Amino acid sequence: MADDPTITFTSVLYVSAIALAAPILVNLTPRLRMPAVVLEIVLGIVVGPAGFGWIRVDVSLQVLSLIGLALLLFLAGLEIDPQKLRGDFSLILMAFGASLVIALGMAGALHVTVDVGDPAFVAIMLASTSLGLIVPVLGDAGETTSRFGQLVLGASITAEFGSLLLLSVFFSTSADSAPVQVGLLVAFAVLVMGVGTVMLRAGRSTRVESTLLALEDTSAQLGVRVAVALLILCVALATELGQEAILGAFVAGALLTITDTQGRLNHPTFRRKIEAIGYGFVVPIFFVVSGAQLDVRSLVETPTDFALVPLFAAGLLVARGIPVVLYRRLFGGRRLVAGALLQSTSLTFIVIAASLGQELEIFDAPTAAAAVVGGLLTVVLFPPIALRLLGDSQIVPEG
Repeated sequence: MADDPTITFTSVLYVSAIALAAPILVNLTPRLRMPAVVLEIVLGIVVGPAGFGWIRVDVSLQVLSLIGLALLLFLAGLEIDPQKLRGDFSLILMAFGASLVIALGMAGALHVTVDVGDPAFVAIMLASTSLGLIVPVLGDAGETTSRFGQLVLGASITAEFGSLLLLSVFFSTSADSAPVQVGLLVAFAVLVMGVGTVMLRAGRSTRVESTLLALEDTSAQLGVRVAVALLILCVALATELGQEAILGAFVAGALLTITDTQGRLNHPTFRRKIEAIGYGFVVPIFFVVSGAQLDVRSLVETPTDFALVPLFAAGLLVARGIPVVLYRRLFGGRRLVAGALLQSTSLTFIVIAASLGQELEIFDAPTAAAAVVGGLLTVVLFPPIALRLLGDSQIVPEG
């Protein structure tokens, strides 16, 4: 390993320093209401190849970043409470359907005016939300378990993974047709249900329960090991069946929440351990590396493409923000606006889609960079405003 020139710890050191400094700097400026992830992404751009060039996204950073993304979405899956979403699921689906219709209209207008590529591809991109960015923001606002927080989380999950599924089926890089992709997705769902059935049966076993209790707080940390094994299993199943790894990561967290009916694994002590690994180590690396990988130089080389940046950001706000009017009977004005801003925050999916768009020759490099920077603009602007609105709004008990 020491002889491999592609693996170094210098870049990891810089990324770790940013991960350490970002929350401290945010805490020193509380009036800005800026999520630490925003500063992590921005500082990643500054020290990355498009900035000072202090870090190089080598194999070690790529692996840590991928693990961070997987664990981030696993934690997002743990946040979902099916009981709280049951009454709002139809509303969430209606809102996502409205987003797709609005996004298709926006994409058609962009295609006519500036020819950004396939309107259907762009529409799927504009209908997305970055679940991984929404979870820490709602956590900072203390809204994760409220009905408002659960509704925003559910809408974000539907948007991100609905968009991901649509992209996988209709714009796959593989030679498989859409029916084949749908068949693979069904196969993945069947296997996941099989895993869930095994977990439910194991959860009823007194021997399993006693073993978990005996080894949970020892050096074995059995609960954490079970969760990691489940995460890797679902990611492996997803990738082997032609699906995205992040889909498997989220499914793992949701599966644990649904099947752990007795709370043997998904309890506060377990959550703190998983969150410590994720938010304390690999998740910040993902955000910093995401910033470092942005090719903003291509925009500098073609300044006319800068006009696409606000257009993409505005498209996200319109497509994802307008459908929150469907929630008007549940929440007041400030929360509706905050919900619109949070649901319009998108970057993770846009990074994936922009890369895929270049592979499929739907986007050129400047257009792909403009889409990603437009997404970054939503990350920089929308969550701080939403945090301020949520902080200023009167918290009403929600059943």
